Amino acid sequence: MNSQATQARINELSASLKEHNYRYYTLSNPIISDYEFDQLLKELEQLEANFPEFAWADSPTRVVGGDITKQFEQVTHKYPMLSLGNTYSEQELRDFDERVKKVAVEKLEYVCELKFDGLAISITYENGKLLRAVTRGDGSKGDDVTANVKTIRSIPHVLKGNYPSLFEIRGEIFMHRKTFERLNQNLRMTLIELGVDEDKIIERLYKNPRNFASGSLKMQDSSEVAKRALDAFLYFVYADQSVAKSHAESLALASSWGFHVNQNFAVCSNIDEVWAFIQKMDKERHQLSFDIDGIVIKVNDYALQQELGFTAKIPRWAIAYKYKTESVLTYLETVSYQVGRTGAITPVANLKPVSLGGTTVKRASLYNADEMERLDLHTHDWVYVEKGGEIIPKVTGVELSKRDLFASKIIYPTHCPECNTQLQRKEGEAVHYCTNDSHCPPQLIGRLEHFVSRRAMNIEGLGSETVSGLFKAGLVKSYADFYQLKFEQLDGLEFETTEDVDGKSKKRSIKEKTANNIIAGIEASKNMPFERLLFALGIRMVGETVAKKIARQFGNIDNLMKASKEEIAEMYEIGEKIAEQVILFFADEENRNNVAQLKTFGLQLEVVEQVGLERSNILDGKKFLVSGAFSISRDELKAIIERNGGKIVGSISKSLDYLIAGEKMGPEKLKKATDLQIKIISEQDLMALLN
Repeated sequence: MNSQATQARINELSASLKEHNYRYYTLSNPIISDYEFDQLLKELEQLEANFPEFAWADSPTRVVGGDITKQFEQVTHKYPMLSLGNTYSEQELRDFDERVKKVAVEKLEYVCELKFDGLAISITYENGKLLRAVTRGDGSKGDDVTANVKTIRSIPHVLKGNYPSLFEIRGEIFMHRKTFERLNQNLRMTLIELGVDEDKIIERLYKNPRNFASGSLKMQDSSEVAKRALDAFLYFVYADQSVAKSHAESLALASSWGFHVNQNFAVCSNIDEVWAFIQKMDKERHQLSFDIDGIVIKVNDYALQQELGFTAKIPRWAIAYKYKTESVLTYLETVSYQVGRTGAITPVANLKPVSLGGTTVKRASLYNADEMERLDLHTHDWVYVEKGGEIIPKVTGVELSKRDLFASKIIYPTHCPECNTQLQRKEGEAVHYCTNDSHCPPQLIGRLEHFVSRRAMNIEGLGSETVSGLFKAGLVKSYADFYQLKFEQLDGLEFETTEDVDGKSKKRSIKEKTANNIIAGIEASKNMPFERLLFALGIRMVGETVAKKIARQFGNIDNLMKASKEEIAEMYEIGEKIAEQVILFFADEENRNNVAQLKTFGLQLEVVEQVGLERSNILDGKKFLVSGAFSISRDELKAIIERNGGKIVGSISKSLDYLIAGEKMGPEKLKKATDLQIKIISEQDLMALLN
């Protein structure tokens, strides 16, 4: 490579790495793996070593982390937060050991600690009280996130024991996997409620605990951060006067002061013991409740640490051994194409079962046609599959050396695999759609399943398998068909059901008791309120909340079907996109006929006003939070407020007008409302307001 080409490559790598730093540290949205980043960084380091005249003054090899977010006050670190040198190689680890041995004259010990996959934090304590918490930032300055860090229960506000009057402690903020999964499930339910298409939901779910923890810590509202249930491990004490002679001693002291110190560490007397610990944790890391991406190895003796010193960027007395993102090679048996309720086509790789991250993987997402083209998949390929911190396994590459000479390229279909309708791809979108929403079987089944689901019409006994069986038996093709079912048609009905991802099917039958439950559930569903029926119709972008707003605005289905796009769009929090979907739905003759049939079966297609709960605008524009136990259910109380123009919110903030306090209300809510001078009223006070 000549000097001109070298300079161009250095410029390219420097710009690319700076962008990746920004995505990782500031946006918490990396687009390459740690391993790929480290390989690019090593290439740049080597080029700069050979051609120092081309190195950027602010080269990524000389700067820690990314830019500072503008949302928080910037604080200069008293002790710079340097990064660690890292390696994926046992030999490089042993080379590190040899460099340390050249300086060490007495007994050498290392401390091996877990490398948590989270967000680095530095916390200052003065006279035993938490003073300030600052992110890594660019290594010399970080963001003051004290208010948010104080919401993390494992971080003490006041210390115990014999601690220095002023010191910093460094650590990592992270999120447990089960917490992450729970929050993702809550998000999924919210997106469903908002009417987000199923094929879009996976794109909007949180990708992994590390990114979510990082993003949470940088939120402006600390009360929202508190809901995220973050955790932290603290592991390094900085003070003007030494607190201990070794790192292991300081860990014990930090624990005695009340800090959350992870106990999965080891003091090793040689590099062989270090390597044994690394291998042991590589096997056990999937059993941990949180993610780690490697092991940090530190010289235990503080005096030797000082003697070894630092480079411009990293300490010479520590190194991180990083585990590669677990990837397995397996055989691609077939590619199938799933058709969602909205018609979105999702390609799926069906794989020879393989163990990955402690689970058996049989299928992996291929996302869309663009991704399949990038992978250049051929029939019977051997593919690499990764899970890492992502939600579902994904195919990341192909092992070309194992490709059959006569293998043919897998071509993304041009027509729906279920109904043979030509697929369409909207401009600016990656997903292909089947537009035959009225007759494509998976779309019809999906909509029927949605109609009877718990959050919609809640028809007991009609699970997804039974609905699919009724459809395939020709008994149900539309929503109205449910209301024509007879016990005799259901009792003893046999149908095939898909048991697992391998596609194995099994015969099932509807027993007498289940048949009776279904008929009773169908009859009971006729009393479901108009807003639930509106949600059950499956209008794109009309979730539970939107359905409720529209139902209350228009009062009945006829008014809604006659409404213009502008009349719907002008509603608070509705807008043109939702309005357009409502208009499109009712413009379809088949949908209008379906609604007409539902009318004949006596379903609730208008808002039924209860006696004593007539509408008014008395509470118009006022925000209410309902907490505690009352003489009626909280749902009933909320309905009263909404019928009279009030708005229900889920948390206490300065914008809240009233906290309606019932029995057994949490003391924390009461205190926060008092501190913010929110007006606190009882159930009786609310009724007095309405009168």
